[in-house]
Parts: sequence; C-alpha cells; structure tokens
Amino acid sequence: MALPLGSEALETALTPRLAIVEERLRDAVAQSDRLAHATSRHLVDAGGKRLRPMLSLLTAQLGDGARPEVLDAAVVVELTHLATLYHDDVMDSAPTRRGAPAAHEVWGNSVAILTGDLLFARASRVVAGLGPEAVRIQAETFERLCLGQLHETVGPDDGEDPVEHYLQVLADKTGSLIATSALFGAKFGGCDVRTVDAVTRYGELAGVAFQLADDVIDVRSDAETTGKTPGTDLREGVPTMPVLLLRRRVAEGRATAADAALLDVIDGDLSGDEALAEAVAALRGHQVVEETSQLAHAWAGRAKDAIDGLPEGDVRDALLTFADALVARAA
Repeated sequence: MALPLGSEALETALTPRLAIVEERLRDAVAQSDRLAHATSRHLVDAGGKRLRPMLSLLTAQLGDGARPEVLDAAVVVELTHLATLYHDDVMDSAPTRRGAPAAHEVWGNSVAILTGDLLFARASRVVAGLGPEAVRIQAETFERLCLGQLHETVGPDDGEDPVEHYLQVLADKTGSLIATSALFGAKFGGCDVRTVDAVTRYGELAGVAFQLADDVIDVRSDAETTGKTPGTDLREGVPTMPVLLLRRRVAEGRATAADAALLDVIDGDLSGDEALAEAVAALRGHQVVEETSQLAHAWAGRAKDAIDGLPEGDVRDALLTFADALVARAA
C-alpha cells in the first residue's frame, strides 16, 4: 500500500524527491557483473509502493526535508528491505513476489540468497556516507531483522507464550526497519531528539500493525490482489496470528470440535493446491481472523498515540491517516 499524504503541499514536496530516490535506488543495485545485475534488479523492476523511503521523506518534513542526506537515508532503508525479501522468499518458499516470480524460482535458492547479501552490502556502502551513528543504527536494525527471522524459524522456548513471542518477531522483522525509516528521516531532517524518538516509536508500532493486517489479508485476499499466493505461510508451517490464536483456544480447552478439526487440517498435508485452498477457506471464516484484525487496530492505535506530541499539521495528519489505512486494508 502507498503512504497516503492527504496534502497537496506534501505531494508537491515529496513526489519529485521520491523520483530521485527511485533513480538512486536503480543506480545502487546496478552491478558490473551481468548475472548479479539481472538478479539485483529483479525486485526493483517488479515495483512496489516504496513505503519505507516515503516514510523517511515524510518524517524529514518535520525538520528540513530538503537536506541531501535524507535522500541517501531513504535509499538505505529500501535497499535493506529489498535484501530481506530475497531471503524471506527463500525461507518461505514463496513462488511469487509483487506479482512476479520470486528470485529463487528463477535462479535458485543460492543465487537469491547471495543477491540479498549483495543488496545488504550496497546498503552498507550508502549508509557509510551518512556517518558512524547511521552505521550503528543500520547495524542494530540488521541485527534485529536477523533475530526476528531466527526466532520465527526456531519458535518460542518452552513455557514462552507463542502469541507474545510472535509479536516480538513482528517487532523485529517488520517494525524495526519501519522504525528506522522514520528515524532516519527525522534525524537527517535535523529534528530534535524528542521528535526523532516519537516517530521511531510510531514506526515500530505501525510495523507490527502492518504485519498483523497482512496476516488477515493472507487468508482474506487472493493472489491477484496481493501478488502473493494465499496461505503460503500455512503451507510452510510459518506461524501467523490467526493460527496462533486458534492453537491457544485448543491449548486452553476453549476450542469447539470444529476448531480442533480445523487445526488438524492446518497441521496436515497442505502440499497440494486444493488442500491449501480448503484450509485457507476454512480459516477465512473463523473468528480468530477477526480477532487478528482487532489486534491490528489496537497496535495502530498505539502508533497514533506515540505521535500525540508532534505539532499539528500535514505531516502528523499523514502519519495518523497511514496508521488507519494500514488496518483498513484488512477489513
């Protein structure tokens, strides 16, 4: 989804700057090696809403949004995001991304993983020009991205609440980079520490809301709408909030016979397209999906609360509207 600006003045200020970011992004992924050039451009050419760089450009408007460092910061966060997509699609065995074949479907897993590594390297090269503090922030974000993926892969420890574990995974895997996108924009726009802290907190909370909404969309939408195959996480056994809430019902003895039967289907063989479609259809009508939608709204509300102290104006309004739009798409 695009970041709704809701203001002609913001559109006028940010649209040409986003075009510059797009140009620099393509320059950043260009490689002298023919194969590396093709694989690195694969997801850039597939498009995308450029949510993270736009968030950087937007929060910079709370200060001096015209500073040149803001553009480099926006490039860094999108390069980092693209790199994670190459890795995530391999780990999730996702066949498509943004309506195009995933890179590992075209070139194989090893090439896709190495391409993600190349993009991380390019992001590091760009962020080095922003100074040691930016390098530290980028490194901490990268660490959280890796920890989030690691903890999602191995699952919760014995005795750990799977739902709380999953929320932390979302904060690390998704929230951390959205937070850094907001942080970089405000920081390199010259904002004060209080403003930087507020938008950083907003970004992390909005990131969790974003992913919870995606969990809903994964079972309520179709591939043509999202560009991804519905139920991919179900097939690969990757936990999502609706399934975790269903498991909690069963574990706490609150489940009906239909709940237990649905969980048996989800835990069964979903390698066939028909079996997967049946599981998605059954889960789609279950109350746990609506509960996940309500959780997404709650996290979006917390994100909005985080920027209560920002000055009233177009930027704050755009951030508030974006938080609402994140969860409205999962309705």
